[in-house]
Amino acid sequence: MEISREASRLFWEQGVAATSGGQIGEAAGLSTRTVWRHFRSKASCAEPIILHGVEWEVAALRRWKPELSLDGHLADEMSRHARDADRAERADDALAMKMIALSNKEPALRMAWLMACDQVERELAGSIAGRLDLPADDIRVQMYAAAASGALRIVNETIGDALLGGADVRQFAHAHRLLAQAVRSATGGAVGDTTTT
Repeated sequence: MEISREASRLFWEQGVAATSGGQIGEAAGLSTRTVWRHFRSKASCAEPIILHGVEWEVAALRRWKPELSLDGHLADEMSRHARDADRAERADDALAMKMIALSNKEPALRMAWLMACDQVERELAGSIAGRLDLPADDIRVQMYAAAASGALRIVNETIGDALLGGADVRQFAHAHRLLAQAVRSATGGAVGDTTTT
């Protein structure tokens, strides 16, 4: 993770092309050889940080109980994350946001971001299947998961770009509603509400 942090900082400051494996190793206090033992390419060094950017969402989806609406559940999860995240985790969150924003200009980083979104889609498929009492490989579940994860990707990218552009974080105090609305819209209303009465 330390290699990923340093690589991400360098990528943000000077771009992927201008960053060498030697610079990444030096910043992490390791040899270039050690960097290449852990990562297959320069851009892949950012993958752990980018994946960190969606870890809380994936964990939140795993904890989503049938008796909770998605907006209520996400509101609780966002509050918990904001309350419990330590300084290092917040720094990693900020770096992930930067790498996601940079992925619009850097194709290799885009691949890492889309791989992270694929993990969210797989997690969503499991949550959706459970809520609709369908198998996870049902085509409706797969379509809903793909549409919902695409909507979540857009919301993440848009909010991240706005925050990095200087938007007031309070503007996104209701991001949980936006995320839940994206999932509800993407699934034609089939997913998002409570499933028990």
